[in-house]
Amino acid sequence: METTETLVVMDTTLGEIKIKLYNDTPQHRDNFIKLAKAGQYDGLLFHRVIKDFMVQGGDVTSKDAPMNKQLGAGDLGYTVPAEFIYPKYFHKKGAICAARTGDEVNPEKASSASQFYIVTGKKYSEAELGQMEKQLEGRLKQAIFNRLQTEHKPQIMELYRSGNKEELAILRDTLIGKTELEAEKRKDETKMPAELCETYKTIGGVPFLDNQYTVYGEVVEGLDVVDAIQQVKTNKQDRPTENVVIKSVKVLE
Repeated sequence: METTETLVVMDTTLGEIKIKLYNDTPQHRDNFIKLAKAGQYDGLLFHRVIKDFMVQGGDVTSKDAPMNKQLGAGDLGYTVPAEFIYPKYFHKKGAICAARTGDEVNPEKASSASQFYIVTGKKYSEAELGQMEKQLEGRLKQAIFNRLQTEHKPQIMELYRSGNKEELAILRDTLIGKTELEAEKRKDETKMPAELCETYKTIGGVPFLDNQYTVYGEVVEGLDVVDAIQQVKTNKQDRPTENVVIKSVKVLE
């Protein structure tokens, strides 16, 4: 029997947001509960707000930060391992997700300890979702081809050194053929399930972030407050020109 999912209430200067934390992402759930109980979020800002995309908070340096202070890098000195539970949990409107540093320095996609964002997103058309699937397919093929090139690097370098362009072209065509075969076997990875498509068309969200950032909860009450936050005026750094403060985060026992 599944235990009840934890609820937390985030009290902000624009109203209360009630969030359900998923049991399927226990490391993120437990970390968020630990920080909430320690008062770690109290007084922090929603420091990055992008309309029709997301509202982000949890930068530990944002408390009482002057308007000219650069925000976004403040954290707690550790990361939380990625917990992707896709397609069960995805970037629909109202999802709470972990921020993180980029792939180039964080290939494991580990999450920030404290920074999170709540998805606002937008509604997508059938054609837009189809285009995204094509892009995903292209990225998968590129990743497969890059891996195969790495596996054959000694052979490729030897053919370059010897100037054997004919053999090099044959090898390249072989790798392209292997790429297409593997991509065909893995095509389900680039297809969005029908129920997700329907949600992205009717409720909205940010589908291109799926499988890139951990989704570990969702707003169950107060989505109007999230909408109010995304409507505020922001500066060139996407920071609200009037602070939106997280007054407290309480765990409902």
